[in-house]
Amino acid sequence: MRNLPSRFADAIDWPMRWVLAALLFGVGPAAMAAQARVPLYDSMGLNIGLNCRWQQGCIAEQQRAMKRALGYVRKQRPPLWRVHLCNRNASRGRNRVDWFGFDNCIRNAALTAPTRRSRG
Repeated sequence: MRNLPSRFADAIDWPMRWVLAALLFGVGPAAMAAQARVPLYDSMGLNIGLNCRWQQGCIAEQQRAMKRALGYVRKQRPPLWRVHLCNRNASRGRNRVDWFGFDNCIRNAALTAPTRRSRG
């Protein structure tokens, strides 16, 4: 009776070693690929991730808005005052931008140039 548990353990032990080895080789490359995408080295990804609190739907929306806004600025060449105004409006703290807000602002035809303040 005593040999039954040890034989049973040996029978399970050998296949489990191969399963464990297969899992390690299967998960290893995925872990390395995930490490290559570390957001610390992608400042725009980090910015968007922080603004969205790492919610995937929000991140996708912000990335689409960023691509649209940058494409619009590259193609249309809006005046500098409009870019600066929209940067200030879309700012979410130091070095953080809400791209959805920037995209809406930069395309807004109703914006007018700010008047200059007299220094005195």
